[in-house]
Amino acid sequence: MSLSRADVQRMLAAHGVRPAKALGQNFVADPNTVARIARLAELTPGATVVEVGAGLGSLTLALAAEGAHVVAVEVDRRLAAALRDAVAGLAVDVVEADALELSWPGLLAGRPEPIELVANLPYRVATPVMLRVLEEAPAIRRCLVMVQREVGQRWVAGPGDPAYGAVSVRVAYWATATVVGRVPATVFVPRPRVDSVLVRLGRRERPGIDPDVVPYSRFVSVLRAGFAHRRQMLRRALAGVVDPGAFERAGVDPAARAETLDLAAWGRLAEPLR
Repeated sequence: MSLSRADVQRMLAAHGVRPAKALGQNFVADPNTVARIARLAELTPGATVVEVGAGLGSLTLALAAEGAHVVAVEVDRRLAAALRDAVAGLAVDVVEADALELSWPGLLAGRPEPIELVANLPYRVATPVMLRVLEEAPAIRRCLVMVQREVGQRWVAGPGDPAYGAVSVRVAYWATATVVGRVPATVFVPRPRVDSVLVRLGRRERPGIDPDVVPYSRFVSVLRAGFAHRRQMLRRALAGVVDPGAFERAGVDPAARAETLDLAAWGRLAEPLR
């Protein structure tokens, strides 16, 4: 059960919707792609699945067909109306809300577990949405998301990779992340100018850095400062952020650059002076 290209175009016309570039609205119009995503999600029947940017419901229908109870979040009220029509009678709750502003604990309260996130994340908000999920929704243990290829590469990158940055380290703090597939631009309406990837994230049992030793806010502050001027040596980039002795205590060369440090090294650098 899914939507073909003709179905997507018909629904857009019926509801008077023109895809909004500002909202990153590119709708999956290929039943094989959504079936593949639903299969890769390896859902437990009866599980709660949160879908952000549900759009017209192509992926929503495939997830519901797997026996999941879907919480479909959509910010565009025109699409939310079309989505309610598409999923009528199915185990789908349509929530009209902005994923960057809603209360994640409130959204998930009382939902049966396990809770997972499976979504085609709008390109412009993919990273901030994923960080909010990792930081504010510990009940979500697994995620399978489709994102712009460059975004996915940043999430999974390690030290020394060209795409490695502060986001890579923040994702690694909370989860393991792996690219598990590629999705061509041809499956979308309208067709974007970029290809997409499927990224699987599994939440760690404990954060990668002990928050009792290094508060998360402190960790992020040091990380942001280090990558703000990524071509500078760390002793300059982190001047005034960590004390000069932090490098020796952490076993980090002060002449190193941000993209060479792994998660553990960033954690050691961020440790408060005791």
